[in-house]
Amino acid sequence: MSMRWAKILLMAAMALYFTLVVFNNVTDFDSNYQFVQHVLSMDSTFVGNHGMWRAIHAPAVHVGFYVGIIAWEALNAALGWWGVAAILRTRRGNEMEFGRAKRVSVAALTSGMLLWFVAFLTVGGEWFLMWQSAIWNGQEAAFRLFVCEGVVLVMMMLPETREG
Repeated sequence: MSMRWAKILLMAAMALYFTLVVFNNVTDFDSNYQFVQHVLSMDSTFVGNHGMWRAIHAPAVHVGFYVGIIAWEALNAALGWWGVAAILRTRRGNEMEFGRAKRVSVAALTSGMLLWFVAFLTVGGEWFLMWQSAIWNGQEAAFRLFVCEGVVLVMMMLPETREG
């Protein structure tokens, strides 16, 4: 398999992943809303921790956070499919054409990595002390997805050749 096809297929896999995440979050809103609600409420962190002043108990804010996450995921899905279309369209082009076409895919992958790193690992994990929760801790999944997108991003950034 050529390197270009590998990039196209892996980018399509990422776009499909985000599409399914958005679909699941929209069609089963309450399941992951519960996750966001518990993380922001900090109701399963260590008893007596001194960070409880950060907890947010307002349902409207919980919904806002969750809708923001879904919007970010939808942006990643749209950018991902746009990136797939761009690199698929230029798969037989020269190095410069294919390299330019990768820009949208790079933006999609970077945006996805920022979602996991900023929203989940940094804000959820550190600010809202999600790491303290045995039940509502999404850090392992966020890290796994951050790494998956990072691997695809590194591959996407590899130099182009006409044959590759």
